[in-house]
Amino acid sequence: MQARLLLENGTLFTGLAFGADGESTGEVVFNTGITGYQEVLSDPSYCGQIVTMTQPLIGNYGITRDDFESVAPFIHGFVVRRHEPTPSNWRAEYSLDQLLKEHGIVGISEIDTRMLTRIIRHHGTMKGILTTSAASVEELQERLMGSEILRDQVARTSTKYTYNSPGSKERIVLVDFGAKSGILRELSNRGCDVVVVPQDTTAEQIRHLRPDGILLSNGPGDPKDVPHAVTMISELLGEYPMFGICLGHQLFALACGADSERLKFGHRGGNHPVKELATNRCYITSQNHGYTVNEDSIRNTELEITHINNNDKTVEGLKHKNYPAFSVQYHPEAAPGPQDSSYLFDQFLQMIADHKIKHPAKPRQAELAAAVKGALQNA
Repeated sequence: MQARLLLENGTLFTGLAFGADGESTGEVVFNTGITGYQEVLSDPSYCGQIVTMTQPLIGNYGITRDDFESVAPFIHGFVVRRHEPTPSNWRAEYSLDQLLKEHGIVGISEIDTRMLTRIIRHHGTMKGILTTSAASVEELQERLMGSEILRDQVARTSTKYTYNSPGSKERIVLVDFGAKSGILRELSNRGCDVVVVPQDTTAEQIRHLRPDGILLSNGPGDPKDVPHAVTMISELLGEYPMFGICLGHQLFALACGADSERLKFGHRGGNHPVKELATNRCYITSQNHGYTVNEDSIRNTELEITHINNNDKTVEGLKHKNYPAFSVQYHPEAAPGPQDSSYLFDQFLQMIADHKIKHPAKPRQAELAAAVKGALQNA
C-alpha cells in the first residue's frame, strides 16, 4: 500500500505504508540514533511528532517487552528509509509493524530520509501530514494548514494518579511531565522509595509526601505551556534538593528567572557531545528536545552554567548558586545509551545526603509531642 508524507512547505514524499492505515498530522523531526528505535517510539517526549530515523534500516531486531520507555507510544507517525518486516534477534517478541498496528500509528518507508533530514536542518522543523488515503495533494494541504501543533502534550503523557515504587532508602518525588521508564529504573536500582506524581501536583501536595528530594522529569513540548509547574518549582526551590532532566531542566530554569527558546531543528539522538565546564571532560549523551535555555537570560539569575553542547554551544547543564538544585538538558538514564552520565543520579543522592547533614530533621517524637500539646491547648 502507498503512503505519503506532505510537509507544510509543499514537499511531498511517496513511499510504502507499514503499521496502521490512516492519517495523522504532527511536527516532523529526525533522530540520529543508530539503535534504539523502540525506545524512540515509546519516549513520551515525542508526543505529537512524526519521527524520522536517519539510520537507514529500521525494524531489524524487532520489538521486546523489556525495552519500552512508556506503556504506549505517543508519536503521530514513523518515517524510515527501509523497514525490515522480519526481525532477526533472539530477544524479538514481535515486529515493528505489529507494534504500530496495535497502537494505530502510521508508518512510511522507501523514501529518501537523507533528503528529508536535510530539509529539516535547512528550514527547521515543520508540520507534516502522513497518510495512506487516496486524498488529493490539495486536500492534504488544506487539512495540514487547518491542523494545530499540540500544546497539551504534558497533560496527555503524564500519569493521572500518584503511585509508589517502594524502596528502603531516600524518598524521591518524581514529577511526571512525560517521564521515561529509565528514570524510575535508575532510582529504583539505587534503592530509592519513589513516589511518582502527576504534572499538575502542587507544592503543598508534594510537601505532604515528605520527600528527601524532588526529580523533575523529561517531557514533550514547550516548557512555557506548563506554567503551573514553574510555580510549583519556585515554591519548593531551596526547601528540598532538586534534579531536573530535559523538560525538567527547562522548567527549573524558568522557575529561577531564566528564559527558554525554540531550536531550529532540535537535538534528537544518542551521539551528542556535551562538555562539563568544571573538568573540561566531554560526555556523549542521549538527547530529545526542541527547546533550550537562553544563555543570555541566565546572567541576572542565581544560576550557573555547568555543561554546554560541543556542537552548537547551547546550555546543557545548570546549578543553583545558593540552593541544592541542578539540571541537565540531556538524558542520564540513556535508554538505549550511551551511559556516560548515569553518575548524575548518584550526584543527586549525594546532594540529598549533604542537605540532610546541613539541615537535620527534627526528631519525629518531638514533632508528634508538639502537635499533641497544641491540640490539647486548643481543646
